[in-house]
Amino acid sequence: MASDAVVLTVPGPSGDQEVRISSPSRILWPSLGVTKLDLANYLVDVGAAFVRANGDRPVSLQRFPDGVDGEQFFSKNPPRGAPDYVRAVDVTYPSKRVHPQLVIDEPAAAVWGAQMNTVVFHPWASRASAPDFPDELRIDLDPQPGTDFGDAITAALALRTVLADFGLTAFVKTSGNRGLHVFAPIEPSWEFLEVRHAVIAAARELERRMPEQVTTHWWKEERGERIFVDFNQANRDRTMAGAYSPRALAGATVSTPVSWEELPGVDPAAFTVLTVPGRLKTTGDPWEGLHSGDAAPLDSLLAQWETDVSNGLGELPFPPDFPKMPGEPPRVQPSRARKE
Repeated sequence: MASDAVVLTVPGPSGDQEVRISSPSRILWPSLGVTKLDLANYLVDVGAAFVRANGDRPVSLQRFPDGVDGEQFFSKNPPRGAPDYVRAVDVTYPSKRVHPQLVIDEPAAAVWGAQMNTVVFHPWASRASAPDFPDELRIDLDPQPGTDFGDAITAALALRTVLADFGLTAFVKTSGNRGLHVFAPIEPSWEFLEVRHAVIAAARELERRMPEQVTTHWWKEERGERIFVDFNQANRDRTMAGAYSPRALAGATVSTPVSWEELPGVDPAAFTVLTVPGRLKTTGDPWEGLHSGDAAPLDSLLAQWETDVSNGLGELPFPPDFPKMPGEPPRVQPSRARKE
């Protein structure tokens, strides 16, 4: 009912915005009793850091009208009735279709996302002003069965060294689940496919240095008990939960930036919508300087890609919903290919 709604005052760069939250007592995380209003207040509290990490980018909203245990769907273009502080930018998808995508410019837009029952925010690696050219190199370290978060930490620390060897400065955050996300600011001079190749080059170099601990094998049957370096997250229209985005998991965890110094002792389950605002107040934002320094070129990593190609290491599989790409190996899992 209308009388159940509350109005939150959300500070922002253009002044305060009033955001109406209907059904504020709706439970989004049943195991903790975390409500829609709790989520909205969380986004108010972390608003500046959230926008710094995810703003000015095409973003997809992962929405859960009945809570994280219920059905979900994605919103990409602004729905009817979106407030005037929510804008869109045209982006090109892998299918070559062009479509408007949401952009968040201030905390009120994120809080409005919570009003729309958005739990997870998925920003692109590129800016709204140049959506075809990522300004972030992103690598997802995904623990496979038999490995854990501690193994992901070991891989992330080694990956930091690999990226530094190629002239990139790495930042790290928890995924909000079992893995880690490593980002590096890059010059927005290369299209998604080129950035993907740079990610593959870094992943292969990490694999050479840690063959028993990490893998670039796309097919699960070949990964073994290793950390999978998910190169396909670098593709156009492939996104991961943004920094300070909640996750649709029972513990209401948050994908949380951490410093490299604190990483070895991090417990990702400790970062939730209930605890992260206090952490920000006491420790600050480890990613505040992510884009304040010089962005790195990709020339060295792309040269390594070309070296690997000349040595017989070519393109790797794309996601199944992508069009067939030049040089891509067959999209058939190895065991099935052998039988055929």
